[in-house]
Amino acid sequence: MPTDATPAPAPSGFERLEIQVGPHTHDALACGPADGDLVLLLHGWPEFADSWSEVLPALGAAGYRAVAVDQRGYAPGARPPRIADYAVPELVADALAFADSQGAGRFHLVSHDWGGMVAWALAGAHPERLKSLSVLATPHPEALNRAAAEDPTQHHRLDYVRFFRRTDGAAEAALLADDAARLRAVYGGKVPEALVDANLRRLSAPGALTATLNWYRAPESVISVPAGRIAVPTLFLWGSEDVALGRGAAGSTGEWVDGPYRFEVLEGASHWLPEEVPGLVTPPVLDHLARHA
Repeated sequence: MPTDATPAPAPSGFERLEIQVGPHTHDALACGPADGDLVLLLHGWPEFADSWSEVLPALGAAGYRAVAVDQRGYAPGARPPRIADYAVPELVADALAFADSQGAGRFHLVSHDWGGMVAWALAGAHPERLKSLSVLATPHPEALNRAAAEDPTQHHRLDYVRFFRRTDGAAEAALLADDAARLRAVYGGKVPEALVDANLRRLSAPGALTATLNWYRAPESVISVPAGRIAVPTLFLWGSEDVALGRGAAGSTGEWVDGPYRFEVLEGASHWLPEEVPGLVTPPVLDHLARHA
């Protein structure tokens, strides 16, 4: 498989940005007026900023400054070597720095998968920075912890995380073997093939996959993500066919949200909500943003 650490070209109609955070350079995509309220979008694993390609234009058209960033480990210029460099507090600090780079004291945060874990942690620790929180797929970490402890099915849904946490290279070897067949299979046929191809090219660059897997390895245990109670207005979207994150954790997430809360089940949708069903994701996100401008 060809490998290339160069970021993919910006899709037509998008701005490509470089955001400097300390010694790290993060690639980003942006839409919308420079003076619009910032909507920061955080991707998951194994995705990049362009996982939001079908969502960004609608946010920009609505007058928001929508910025999706290749996060630590994903951007070629932001791959520190130590596992500890990928601890959640570091990822939260990055997200705040992304907002700072756009001159936003307060902003809207939209997130998916591991980006959701970062978002829950950020919202719990820094509610003063957020106008609203939107999370796709990822339950509150405490809800997921409880579900994994009480429900054997949810416990075993996270077996892949236990495998990814191995530091002997087994996960990387397995995912990249046979022209990255297992890595391709992760997407379950729900992500457009061209985007999967672009993801695999970038993740096959030397050190890239290890850097992204370090997000799983940095916590002390499988889902030990520090996230407190949530006071900011929160939208949580979850696909009924999510194979990793089950209904129990999704349904109980609201128990950790003290602010205004809206939970929507996207029936028939899988885990890959931004790419698979952007037409179902974008309207409730836009409504949530408008309600909490």
